[in-house]
Amino acid sequence: MTTFAAIDVGSNSCRLKIARVVAHQLKVLHEDREVTRLGTSVFDSGLVSPEAMAATLRALKRFQRAVQAHGVDQIRVVATSAMRDARNAPAFQAWAKAETGWNMEIISGLEEGRLIHQGLMAGETGVGGRVVLVDVGGGSCEITFSEHKRIRETISLPLGAVRLTEEFLQADPPPAEGLARMRQFIARELRRAQRRIQPPRGTLVVATSGTAAALSEALGPSGKSAARPASKKSARKVPAGRAASAQRVIGTREVRKLAGKIACMTLPEREAVPGIGPRRAEIIVAGAQVFAEVLETFGLAGFRYSPLGLRDGVLAQMLAEQDARAKIHREFEHERWESVLATARRYGVDPREAEPVRGHALQLFRELKALHELPAEYESWLAAAALLRDTGKFINHQNRHRHAQYIISSSELYGYNRLQRTIVSAIARYLGKSRPQPGDRAMRNIPPEEHKNVHRAVVLLRLAQALNQDRASDVLRVAAKIYPKRVYLELEPGRTGAELELWSLRKEADYFREVFGREFFATLA
Repeated sequence: MTTFAAIDVGSNSCRLKIARVVAHQLKVLHEDREVTRLGTSVFDSGLVSPEAMAATLRALKRFQRAVQAHGVDQIRVVATSAMRDARNAPAFQAWAKAETGWNMEIISGLEEGRLIHQGLMAGETGVGGRVVLVDVGGGSCEITFSEHKRIRETISLPLGAVRLTEEFLQADPPPAEGLARMRQFIARELRRAQRRIQPPRGTLVVATSGTAAALSEALGPSGKSAARPASKKSARKVPAGRAASAQRVIGTREVRKLAGKIACMTLPEREAVPGIGPRRAEIIVAGAQVFAEVLETFGLAGFRYSPLGLRDGVLAQMLAEQDARAKIHREFEHERWESVLATARRYGVDPREAEPVRGHALQLFRELKALHELPAEYESWLAAAALLRDTGKFINHQNRHRHAQYIISSSELYGYNRLQRTIVSAIARYLGKSRPQPGDRAMRNIPPEEHKNVHRAVVLLRLAQALNQDRASDVLRVAAKIYPKRVYLELEPGRTGAELELWSLRKEADYFREVFGREFFATLA
């Protein structure tokens, strides 16, 4: 049975979750969390401090021991807001790679929101209608409007609890002036979000992250505030169960009342509030204000806490990519393709016009599988490149392939990480006279061991493009035949013949021989 591990390197804490695939579903084996405050120095100076790096690496090494103990087969490490902002992020990534052997992937705010959504939809019940997801992390706040388990809109705002605390609330208790300026800043950012997200009244709100958990527990089972000092002994007790708190709906009025109470407390007083604790107490004032402002701005009645989050979305995506029989696989592939279609339309590409090239590319991928020996994931990457290859025309018809490479690599494609987008963009880049070279802009961020695969995928797409020379609706039928020293493509002529396609295919013979080591012939059936 395959075992996955997901690590979320956040601005406030690092989290680990390990799960095993059992009957095409995930069974959680182990969870761990460590507050490292990675974002504290970033939001002040723009750099991750050596102390924060060291603390995060200590947590990652502890996670590594757990990963090894559970015999994990595949691990994905994602970093969020602090690493997105840090100027020395590449240096820290290199250090983490040297110490653990793991590649730390920095994901965008929108991808973070999409993965959180995926984790909740895969693991929560009763969230199939209209839902607003709110995740207030250390460096950013992701707000997603979902309908029938499909994302309608998502936005990432710089409203993380650590970020706001560092900028506005450095004194204790928080000064009134700092609170006022912070609320103005939050309101301005939420007005920007309102232009894109307008949930109907009665929409369910599901909140994730440690701040949401702390607020939910601090308000108690009845929804009444427990925000008065308690003994430190009682404050450190494990809550009676976050599963129970996850089902409660915390009203907006109660959130605003609690936010006002804790804003007037000193740090020791906040530490003594049940459910908050010592480390969360340092940033809870900002986090509570964000939640109150979000609920009031969008006219929402309250929120329900969920313990699921980013790492659950990462695990769900790993399962979807590896197990075609898993329930989430079909949903994941559908949403990923919808994202590709939306990107094509955004840049003026009609998917119906691009479909014949995509169809031929996929046919060649399947019929020449014994020849190209590409990994299975290249099939979807090739399809995406076929659909997006003409997006460069949106900028300029001249050098359109270079423009397409830039657009694809820079776009938010759901379900594609940065390396995968880079590979897709490289496949779409070389459809003119040029050939992939290791020093090219399109290739330099692709690992050398993938260069051969990119070359082979490029050839397949060039052949598919050659089969569609302004044919309108008259799509050619083609069959591929592989022999020990040569490969044949047999074309069945359409109503307008196939002379132009034959000429275009034969122009690819030299490149085909260079990549595959076999002669290439295009003939009429």
